[in-house]
Amino acid sequence: MQIIPAVDIKNGKCVRLSQGRADHETIYSDSPVDMACHWDEEGARLIHVVDLDGAFDGIPANAGLVKDIIYNSSVDIQVGGGIRSLEAIETYVKAGAYRVILGTIAQKDPAFVETACREFPGKIMVGIDAKDGQVAIRGWVEVSSQKATDLARQMEPLGVSGFIFTDISRDGMLEGPNLTSIREFCGATGLPVIASGGVGTLKDIGDLMALEPLGVTGIITGKALYDKSFTYKDALKQVAEHAG
Repeated sequence: MQIIPAVDIKNGKCVRLSQGRADHETIYSDSPVDMACHWDEEGARLIHVVDLDGAFDGIPANAGLVKDIIYNSSVDIQVGGGIRSLEAIETYVKAGAYRVILGTIAQKDPAFVETACREFPGKIMVGIDAKDGQVAIRGWVEVSSQKATDLARQMEPLGVSGFIFTDISRDGMLEGPNLTSIREFCGATGLPVIASGGVGTLKDIGDLMALEPLGVTGIITGKALYDKSFTYKDALKQVAEHAG
């Protein structure tokens, strides 16, 4: 089980949003690169980087900063946000990204996902963000009529390496993950699932680790770390104790 710190970039700064709302942002650092290096030094093996401006605008807006994070970190970097072309994927893969996350384009154009998986084998994950079980797209500003579980079933045969599942209603709220929706999502796929949204305490991490037999392989946490609800080392200790 991996504990994955999140570095969200908006207007060149490291921020966190509440429930994905652009008008509910908290700035935690003027330097996303320094923040990523901090999590690297704290012992992270994988960092989750999102270009929020890209997610809202539909085209990468902070690619230079993302590449700087990749170049300056010694750990794996997975990146998402506005990636809707093969050229954008290639830019990040060539820079050394561990995985590239496709979101809106997966719901809009499944054939593109299949092509991307063929062109960049092992590099493509699909991020599925849900509100009340329905897929949300375009930086969460639009909720589709498609169920998250149905999209997962549609994506699985295309060659994706796994999913990042986020319950928007919990994201940035520190109210605990929606364990019911995560269980339901895991039941729709045999691929690895990284859970995101709602982690506020070490107990929440423990609750998610209990879902490992269902396919949860990683836990993304952001606001709880930035607000110092617990330390990253505390989270790693929790995982070690669970494994032992």
